[in-house]
Amino acid sequence: MNTVRLAVDEDTGVAVVTLDRPERLNAVDLEMARELGEVWRELRYDDAVRAVVLTGAGERAFCTGIDRDAVVPQPSSPYMQDDPLLGAGPKANGLWKPVVAAVRGMACGGAFYLLGESEFVVADPTAVFFDPHTTYGMVSAYESVLMTERMPYGEAARMMLMGTAERISARRAHEVGLVSELTEEGGALAGAVRCAAVLAGYPPQGVQGTVRALWAAREATRAQAFAQAPHLIALGNLPAGRQAELFAARRREFRVR
Repeated sequence: MNTVRLAVDEDTGVAVVTLDRPERLNAVDLEMARELGEVWRELRYDDAVRAVVLTGAGERAFCTGIDRDAVVPQPSSPYMQDDPLLGAGPKANGLWKPVVAAVRGMACGGAFYLLGESEFVVADPTAVFFDPHTTYGMVSAYESVLMTERMPYGEAARMMLMGTAERISARRAHEVGLVSELTEEGGALAGAVRCAAVLAGYPPQGVQGTVRALWAAREATRAQAFAQAPHLIALGNLPAGRQAELFAARRREFRVR
């Protein structure tokens, strides 16, 4: 695989999945979306793996969402729009082994698809979280649904609506519950692996059943909200050319809170 690395420690039962496009801030292109799906499906059948850590290569970003240079072929019908990120997460591929995310640097936009399908998040102090959609004339739909499951409504609403003007610090993300553990700088991956090793040491049937139960607790609400997303995106998104103009004219100033 060219954009995703998989390493399995058979002694601990922990697999580490690494988004490996650091030169593009681990933005997801069509190849990475496809490879992620393959990895999750492979891990379903590997009984030696009982827990998974998801992280990003390099120091600058965990993931910055969909690669803006990615060309996503779309049917002509507005009722059949394709979103490659919807199939990039572990739950979308039927993996019910626990996934712990390790975040260093930026996590924004489409990264929330992956964080939203992880059981919990471990981050170091360099981590920052934000959603650029509104700044560039786009509706944050799926991301907003997933983040309202992880944060108090007001905090999620502020992050999704403020766009690129604000970034949530690792400290604030920990305070509001988006991040479950804040490590020393550079320690997110080790912290996530440590948690995953504990989970991998328990009987897998009980762990996987608990993962499924946790997901089921919100599944109905999520499915109803996701059903609205395509229509909201179709109605609210500016034309691609206008989005590109706003992106090219973007301001670099932002507040970290």
